[in-house]
Amino acid sequence: MMTKLMTAFAATMIALVSLGTVVAPAQAQEPLRLTLRDGVIEALPFALPSFEAEVAGSEQMAADISRVIAEDLNGTGLFRQIQSSAFISTPAGFGSPIEFSDWRAINAQALITGAVAVNGSQVTVKFRLYDVFSGAEMGEGLQFAGTTDGWRRMSHKVADAVYSRITGEAGYFDSRIVYVAETGPKDDRAKRLAIMDYDGANVQYLTDSSAIVLAPRFSATGDRVLYTSYESGFPRINVLDVATVGRQQLTTAPGDMAFSPRFSLDGRQVIYSLINGGNTDIYRTDLATGQNTRLTNTPAIETAPSFSPDGSQIVFESDRSGTQQLYVMSANGGEPQRISFGNGRYGTPVWSPRGDLIAFTKQEAGRFHIGVMRTDGTEERLLTSSFLDEGPTWAPNGRVIMFGRETQGADGTTALYSVDITGRNLRRVSTPQGGSDPSWGPLQR
Repeated sequence: MMTKLMTAFAATMIALVSLGTVVAPAQAQEPLRLTLRDGVIEALPFALPSFEAEVAGSEQMAADISRVIAEDLNGTGLFRQIQSSAFISTPAGFGSPIEFSDWRAINAQALITGAVAVNGSQVTVKFRLYDVFSGAEMGEGLQFAGTTDGWRRMSHKVADAVYSRITGEAGYFDSRIVYVAETGPKDDRAKRLAIMDYDGANVQYLTDSSAIVLAPRFSATGDRVLYTSYESGFPRINVLDVATVGRQQLTTAPGDMAFSPRFSLDGRQVIYSLINGGNTDIYRTDLATGQNTRLTNTPAIETAPSFSPDGSQIVFESDRSGTQQLYVMSANGGEPQRISFGNGRYGTPVWSPRGDLIAFTKQEAGRFHIGVMRTDGTEERLLTSSFLDEGPTWAPNGRVIMFGRETQGADGTTALYSVDITGRNLRRVSTPQGGSDPSWGPLQR
């Protein structure tokens, strides 16, 4: 079907340089900083005049880059763009003195200025970020250079830098999602693996729809994807190289059924569920040696394992207590500790990249929810509720969760949604067809 995705993905090389700091008149004002807590409600207003076209013919690219930066920031729910119709003035050129009083008058707290130059297949993007009320630049201006094919990535990198400087947290815009793209009626859906930018742009397909595929999972470096395939008629785990779309199958004994895989942080090991002799237990395989280690051994159904960020523990779901609940154990096995004690059933747990929370799917009273809890099971918080929400995955900075949602009825459809960890800012993610089983990859390099 495909042999290479290199030109579609990683062929764009992006260089980063500092522009130095422009000295601005400092005033007696606390530096701009958006502190992220559960109670954050009012979005921070920012102004983003369309980036200057420094070279003739760069106008459309400058407008497109400005638009994507604004969409990234607005999409967080933490920022609110001030429309250009409210502007009193605009900078005369990139690097020109800023009339801060004009921006204070319209209550802009942050100002983003930039310039774009397109020369053949090459594009250069530079930007500066200002704290309007203190009249000072926030950090140094930066410049990105690459090919025109990579303009969206440069936009995301600018937005990540702005987000990080204002919130103090890492951004997540320059990242990708692997998911199951779905087409056709509910009772006969065709499914194939797809990969896209975090915002739904640049969709590429990694497999065809000749076999059912489930639960793709990125490696920590974003170069490989694990997934479950029914190509042989029963579930087996494949490891797919994103750049070449080459794949290899995880070695298991004939007749064994393996599914629900995840990489370790270093990418050397895979944990997964395996059905052997009627039992469903958690196993770990060393990809280099092929050595398999059984981590649980009970009559219960135990599945959906996920490593902690430091690799020392595993969270998984099990019905060993009589209902589907969440457990944490050492990455080497041993006696697990139950952490879910609320009403209903819990499944598909995944550890936050920060290490402080575990996201999960919960089914209670005929409704499905995406929720989070502390790693000891305390402070459970449900973020969504619908006919069917499932399969959470974390943004690289641990601030946002993406998941799959299916609507009710014979004509029900699937789609991807995102929500932040406070339960605010629920948004549908644009995809060409239906989507399920998302896995959020790391920030690209």
